[in-house]
Amino acid sequence: MKTNGVIVVSNKALAMPSSITFTQNKRKKNYILLFLALPFMLLVFLFTYVPLFGWIYAFFDYKPGLPLWQCEFVGLDYFKLFLTDTVDMLRVIKNTLIFAVIGILVTPLPMFFAILLNEIKNKKAKKFFQTVTTLPNFLSWVIIYSICFMFFSSEGILNEILVSTGMVAQAPQSILGNQDAVYWFQTLLGLWKTLGWSSIIYLAAITGLDQELYDAAMVDGAGRVKCAMHITLPGLMPTYIVLLLLNIGNFLNQGFEQYFLFKNASTAQTIEVLDLYVYRLGLIGQDYSYSIAIGIMKSAISIGLLFTANAIAKKVRGTAII
Repeated sequence: MKTNGVIVVSNKALAMPSSITFTQNKRKKNYILLFLALPFMLLVFLFTYVPLFGWIYAFFDYKPGLPLWQCEFVGLDYFKLFLTDTVDMLRVIKNTLIFAVIGILVTPLPMFFAILLNEIKNKKAKKFFQTVTTLPNFLSWVIIYSICFMFFSSEGILNEILVSTGMVAQAPQSILGNQDAVYWFQTLLGLWKTLGWSSIIYLAAITGLDQELYDAAMVDGAGRVKCAMHITLPGLMPTYIVLLLLNIGNFLNQGFEQYFLFKNASTAQTIEVLDLYVYRLGLIGQDYSYSIAIGIMKSAISIGLLFTANAIAKKVRGTAII
């Protein structure tokens, strides 16, 4: 703009190059982050979505070694077999549901454990307990089985102590081979392995709570217990609901490695869950078509459970994850 022979440049015109540079740098940074994420997105696609093309084998009577087009097309026969197999399937579904229900019932424990950890004011003691309880998560189930065998087998350390101290006349039955102890023993092992690790997300949620709420409660005379019950616990409920919905979505996915390692002739009837049954059918029995059909049905049921639980949570609490 020209005024009385003097050229005046507006502030807006001067600010434009810097704002354009800022936008370009931000866009460049976003592209860099996208390129960094691409390998992981590719891995997710390869290991999660590409295997879905194998679902087509569930509709054929597939014989190993033969091309798929030379196998007989059976349609939904294997899915009907899944619904009518009353011998093994009912037993396996029963075991899976028992482990799943117990798993749902113990889901509040990491939240309560996180609250207890948060109440420890000594930083060294807090770090010690958090480290000790988180460390088992990084142990493989092979190592955990070896530890359990060393302690709880018929010739393990525990039985030797009981016999040598005269508490029992002879070594009792190994808990690893006790069919009646499978459900609670495997649940306790799972809790011991994952309790500290699962509490981390709740500890992170606690740090996000408004500290002014605690200050106001203490001014009104509330102690640490009442603050935990009326501030911390309600503040963690949204996080708990989200994790609960995810657990319900994985209701039938009870895992494989743990039960595969602890399975033996004595506990086979009660420890065999759906994933272990699919492994026995598909890789050992080479009944690939039926095992894939079971996997498809399990995925469909899991998705249905997730959407149902999500709809209930949305109706009751007004918030959901989908």
